Amino acid sequence: MAQRHPAIERLLEEHPNLNGIGESLQQALQMLTESFQSGGKLLLCGNGGSACDCEHIAGELMKGFLLPRPLNAGERAALAEAGDDGDLATHLQRALPVLVLQGLSGMSSAFLNDVRGDLTYAQQAFAYARPGDVLLGISTSGNAANVCAAAIAARARGAGVIGLTGAAGGRLASYCDICLQAPERETYRVQELHLPIYHALCIAAEALLFGGAQA
Repeated sequence: MAQRHPAIERLLEEHPNLNGIGESLQQALQMLTESFQSGGKLLLCGNGGSACDCEHIAGELMKGFLLPRPLNAGERAALAEAGDDGDLATHLQRALPVLVLQGLSGMSSAFLNDVRGDLTYAQQAFAYARPGDVLLGISTSGNAANVCAAAIAARARGAGVIGLTGAAGGRLASYCDICLQAPERETYRVQELHLPIYHALCIAAEALLFGGAQA
């Protein structure tokens, strides 16, 4: 088994009930970092509180979380060549590409009206996902039909799939390369564990991709 990242070790120390998914957490981190390093992107989907978690994850990855992320020399030079007077180069940060599938309300409402509402995530996953990308589907029960459909669509496009669920895993677990099953069954208790799980993954990914010697 690969040595666990310190952020994951810290998570398991603070939440010993998550020890059973320690290896899966390290595997999920590896999948995410390899995807970003190869130019891939992360697709996120969920419903209700899980949709809010998707937005939260995007916020941690699309800008600096715990570490500064100044642009490198090549990025600053490209901005200058495009017309930047230095303002953008000073204030923009290096980002990890993330798409939250509950966006695009116009497209989603049109697909709901014209085709099937439970397949709006799948339609977007089929459009966006490519080999090397990762879809992270969040469902406390693991049985959200729209999240399961998105996982299938992403797999068909060659993307990796990570599930974040409760103890049962549900249908979603069977469509995932890695399923992180928080050991609770009540929705709110599952969600209480989802936050520290994805925070640890975001912290570790940021350290590995932007931390240099701190990684």
